[in-house]
Amino acid sequence: MFLLNDKPLPLDRPFSHNGINYPANWLRLSTSQEKSAIGITEQPDTPETPYDQRFYWSPNNPKLLNDREESDEDGNPLYVKVYDAETESMVDSEERLVTKGLKSQWVAQVKDTAGKMLALTDWMVTRKFERNIDIPTATATYRAAIVSECDRLETAIAACANVEALIAVVSAQNWPKE
Repeated sequence: MFLLNDKPLPLDRPFSHNGINYPANWLRLSTSQEKSAIGITEQPDTPETPYDQRFYWSPNNPKLLNDREESDEDGNPLYVKVYDAETESMVDSEERLVTKGLKSQWVAQVKDTAGKMLALTDWMVTRKFERNIDIPTATATYRAAIVSECDRLETAIAACANVEALIAVVSAQNWPKE
């Protein structure tokens, strides 16, 4: 990265300095002496520390783990706003405003995954209920394994004390194969 007066200069863009306009390709075509003569320095690009954006806002800045009931700057609870047609305005409902943490988000994702996997064989359950046609043993075993893994993950997620523990749990998902 090239810097001029401690400000980055983008490559392939024209720039001006001390009343002189430089073309877009000047940084690529000029020598290091020419750049140095007008005060341009080169700083090596440092790759950003990698982090998993599912769990962190930035390196070493984890997202909220547990749900949080929100409050205003004075500590008063905040409530979900709803439209009141009578006053034609937004008013507080009875429901507290809650920011969902990673645990809630991952439990919802686990339940969604289980639901989608079960949905593929739900027709067999309906068929059993409506026409008393047995569900194949392999399918019943598969469905039970899905429910079991979902329950295991929900329990493990709830027990996580920090983001690192949550990452370990969700990285060890073991959904059954058909």
